Amino acid sequence: MYGVFIIMLFYALGNAISWIINDSFPGSVIGMILLFLALQLKIVKPEKIKSTVNFLMKNMALFYVPVGVGIVANYHLFEGNFWAIISSVLLSTIIVLLATGYLQQTIERWKK
Repeated sequence: MYGVFIIMLFYALGNAISWIINDSFPGSVIGMILLFLALQLKIVKPEKIKSTVNFLMKNMALFYVPVGVGIVANYHLFEGNFWAIISSVLLSTIIVLLATGYLQQTIERWKK
């Protein structure tokens, strides 16, 4: 239960900060950044949240079901913009892959 508490605490903190800054950045992302910093600074011990994280990772596919249902239920909103959506998804995926590869290569060179 401690792991669930910690994860939900950082989620709530992220949402609170997002609300304070007028929702200009998603609270869940802020919470993940805060949790990452807490782990790096040894404020939160990884072994304390490991079982909760493993459970969430094993069942991650379930989190996509509501999104899929929402897309199917609201398909009429996407009809006129199908090609724009597909092209933006493909382009953003390619950009993320290239940026990640470049960053990984830079880090590997930096380690040597």
